Amino acid sequence: MILLASCGARAGRSWVRTGLFTIMALLLAAPVAALAQVATPAPPPVAGAKPAVVEKVRVHSIAVEGNLEGESADREVFVILPPGYASHPEQRYPVVYALHGYSIGARQWIGEIHVPQTIEGAFAKGASEMIVVLPDSKTVHNGSMYSSSRTTGDFETFIARDLVAYIDKHYRTLPVRESRGLVGHSMGGYGASRIGMRHADVFGALYMMSPCCLSPREPGQFGGEAEAALAQVKTIEDAKKLPWALRAQLATAAAWSPNPQKPPLFLDLPVENGVVRPDVLAKWTANAPLAFLDQYVPALGRYKAIAIDVGDRDGLKDDAAKLHAALNRYGLSNTFEIYPGDHTSGVAVRLQEHVLPFFSRNLAFQTR
Repeated sequence: MILLASCGARAGRSWVRTGLFTIMALLLAAPVAALAQVATPAPPPVAGAKPAVVEKVRVHSIAVEGNLEGESADREVFVILPPGYASHPEQRYPVVYALHGYSIGARQWIGEIHVPQTIEGAFAKGASEMIVVLPDSKTVHNGSMYSSSRTTGDFETFIARDLVAYIDKHYRTLPVRESRGLVGHSMGGYGASRIGMRHADVFGALYMMSPCCLSPREPGQFGGEAEAALAQVKTIEDAKKLPWALRAQLATAAAWSPNPQKPPLFLDLPVENGVVRPDVLAKWTANAPLAFLDQYVPALGRYKAIAIDVGDRDGLKDDAAKLHAALNRYGLSNTFEIYPGDHTSGVAVRLQEHVLPFFSRNLAFQTR
């Protein structure tokens, strides 16, 4: 079912926190809102919900080793085991990998979306039991963009290869693509789109929640104020003191326009001496899913199901609709829903009532 809605309302502060730099001027105009952590309401308690088990592990990623920012290759990961995992030792389970947004890590995200209660409620309401994995991909600039960069490390491969291999080795999974799902919110939604297109051999169903950063950036979105502020940054510690919006720009540059010859940040910005650099802007464009989707049509066609959702008061609504339209142009089956809410207000409820049931319907719960 495709539910289309229209809304001209301006994005609220909850979008500003994780919507990233859709328009940098908006972010710079609202520094207080940008720093706000907006709570996501918990779904109502579900009668009869059984407790899941939360395990915290450290997963070493060869792909992240040796990065120039000094990001740890030992990544914190939360593994949610379903209620029946311990009592049914012969059973193997599908796995859903859930990617967090910008400015938070996995630990904070599971608090914001009320895990494990949200997941327990989904199972109690009828979703088939599965393992849910929430990896941490936060960096010194607050987000890896789930991309591959000499500066940040290769977080794309960490998710698609290193993490999947670890989970399959240490837990009773169904280790086939048909039994793996990928979902993400905001920057994580971007990560789900990027990794989903490039690694359709790993995942079998794909869900993007309020995905950010889908469209190529426009030259007019970069101003001299940001360049002047960033020019004062001499160390990583200096960078950590910058306003949210500038840190978001550094995170993007570190991921998409790395420069190993340019310490201490090892990145190129899209503006130099007040002039937009076409070479850097081209690199950013090359990382926009709406720019590279055409290259991955056969890969996207392998998915059993693809879903996109976004709030009607979310500043990312238009780009989400463009992604839906791009998939439709190629005849790629997908569902798109605009629901009442802003960037974060519906995430926990959507996870329980829509996302996990989606994977329950579309993942394989037994191997052939």
